[in-house]
Amino acid sequence: MKLRIVLADDHPFVLLGIRATFSMDENLEVVAEAASAAELLRLLAYTPCDVLVTDFAMPEQGSQAEDGLRLIKRLRRDWPAISIVVLTSMSNVAILRSILAAGAMSLLNKVESMDELATAVKFAGVGRRYLSTSIVSALAVAGAETDALGEGPRLSPREIEVVRMFASGLSITEIARFMKRDVRTISRQKRDAMGKLGVQNDPGLFAFARAHGMT
Repeated sequence: MKLRIVLADDHPFVLLGIRATFSMDENLEVVAEAASAAELLRLLAYTPCDVLVTDFAMPEQGSQAEDGLRLIKRLRRDWPAISIVVLTSMSNVAILRSILAAGAMSLLNKVESMDELATAVKFAGVGRRYLSTSIVSALAVAGAETDALGEGPRLSPREIEVVRMFASGLSITEIARFMKRDVRTISRQKRDAMGKLGVQNDPGLFAFARAHGMT
């Protein structure tokens, strides 16, 4: 059964790129598009969907329509069954955390690839959180910077990705296949990440991942 997706972004070329990417996946179907928050709310009133992919900021000049966090909270209140995937160009950690706290299922930076967005949508479709590598990195670094000692773990982008995917339920073999890497390489990156984090076992790794919104 295809995932029904609604897209919302005030940039036509962004919508075009997302639609083109999703059209190549037989499991994804774009059922409607909106160019503003107001238009999105009108669409959702009569368009059934499973996942919403929305820009975080869609300002409308001269309009009182909800935007940003207010929009996400409104969506969670009025359409709780819809999983929300948020696209943003923001890097402010406080805002990123607020987006997740407001009810977004997945969060990606706009610089990420369209293929990663498709993966995030599929995760959201089955109720699983997906944070892109740059988002996870920003949150992890911010967490380290607020540590009492002023120090904390510094994982590489590859290590972050391996930890995130492992915590999401994928095996080392599945991660290696997805990333097109050797199983031994993925296993080493997972082991190195655990060493940097000071965790001795998989439960400890899962606890770290949950604390940083990686699952």
